[in-house]
Amino acid sequence: MKIATYNTNGINGRLPVLLKWLEEAQPDIVCLQELKAPQDKFPQNALLAAGYNAVWHGQKMWNGVAILSKDLPLQEVRNVLPGDDGDDHSRYIEAIVGRMLVCCLYLPNGNPAPGPKFDYKMAWFKRLKKHAKYLLSEEVPVILAGDYNVIPTEKDAYKPERWTDNALFFPEPRKAYKDLVKQGWIDSIRHIYPDEAIYTFWDYLRNAYGRNAGLRLDHLLLSPQVAPRLVAAGVDTHVRGWEKSSDHAPAWIVLADEEET
Repeated sequence: MKIATYNTNGINGRLPVLLKWLEEAQPDIVCLQELKAPQDKFPQNALLAAGYNAVWHGQKMWNGVAILSKDLPLQEVRNVLPGDDGDDHSRYIEAIVGRMLVCCLYLPNGNPAPGPKFDYKMAWFKRLKKHAKYLLSEEVPVILAGDYNVIPTEKDAYKPERWTDNALFFPEPRKAYKDLVKQGWIDSIRHIYPDEAIYTFWDYLRNAYGRNAGLRLDHLLLSPQVAPRLVAAGVDTHVRGWEKSSDHAPAWIVLADEEET
């Protein structure tokens, strides 16, 4: 089973790129972020034609998350991260896909920092950690996938010293991510590639993609009930080089079938 996460940076404007990648990669489950489309403008019919059912939570102009399933039954559980009834950002959606709980998230960027946006980022992270801890307590197969807007370590950034003034690399979110993983989650890509420079994002400026001056912002965390099935992980880096592509590339994992573990 192949599961991917992909920040589309505008799903309708980049729909041809998304459809091309879906046809090429054939993922079974996909978490999408930054749809930048209201609920009624989600391209459901185009995705159905490509073979994917979807649940989504849209928002006009920014944010927005979705979960796609190729063949497995898909049932939405929630589309709001618990803990703040006043939070109207479309940044979280959770669904039962087959026999797993798949959680798609788009964590706040937090810039400019310090300031209200950074405070919101950290408050959102706190809520995520609390909910993630609850999910672990349920002892069910869970995947937490998405754009975390966090550079976890120095090896997750090209020239990390250039990011010290950016909220993506501030000590507080890095510690929050570390604390989240220490709850019992497996950072799948880092688990498969413990030492390599693996990136999922390249800025549009200064030929960042051409120089491979990237960041690892997109992560797939696995609960202990899923982690033993992990057999492969990677990033479809070449997609970032396609015309009118997102500044992110799809990150993915492969899980062995349950009967094989």
